[in-house]
Amino acid sequence: MSTHLHREIDKLKKKILFMGAETEETVRKSIDALITRNEPLAQQVIVGDEVLDNLEVEIEEECLKILALYQPVASDLRYVIAVLKINNDLERIGDLAVNIAERAAYLSGHAPIEVYLDFKSMADNAQLMLKQSLDALVNSDTTLARQVRSEDEEVDTANRNMFELIENYIKQNPDRVAGALHLISVSRHLERIGDQATNIAEDVIYMVEGEIVRHQPEDFASA
Repeated sequence: MSTHLHREIDKLKKKILFMGAETEETVRKSIDALITRNEPLAQQVIVGDEVLDNLEVEIEEECLKILALYQPVASDLRYVIAVLKINNDLERIGDLAVNIAERAAYLSGHAPIEVYLDFKSMADNAQLMLKQSLDALVNSDTTLARQVRSEDEEVDTANRNMFELIENYIKQNPDRVAGALHLISVSRHLERIGDQATNIAEDVIYMVEGEIVRHQPEDFASA
């Protein structure tokens, strides 16, 4: 039974890592489409969402099968539970990337909004958090997972700054409200990607240490 269980868990590891890699690529393409005003690339992201949706269902079914057939305990049980949650987080990140791609597709067909918004830096930070959270999963690295938690505030601050800049732009350019609102949505979606990456990091801490750090301040959780 133990040999079969660990074989199934190894298969599950490969699938969740593949899901993570696909999600990272989807986010990267959506940001590239936004920054380069590349409508075909945005459409590629939108159409490709079905791949992540199917992967999510497949991984969830694998987790439920392992729980039903092998009744894992201790660290094996925590791993399967963590993968169930991370799988859902990755699918949500994919949805957020699609939302960004939809905004990119709209904006590519309209005149650029003349206000400096550093989406690239914000996106780089959100993408780094996602990469680090997945690296923490691969290596069972709770130190890196806690670092991801501490980085979330930077993305949150960037989102607040973006909102203020766009709000001021709307006041001065009321005829450009539609496009400006799409930019606010992009900023919010990037902030949510950071939140989901934080969720993954917290799931890794639970997986390795059995500690639920959700809703705990970073300084307390890292003590």
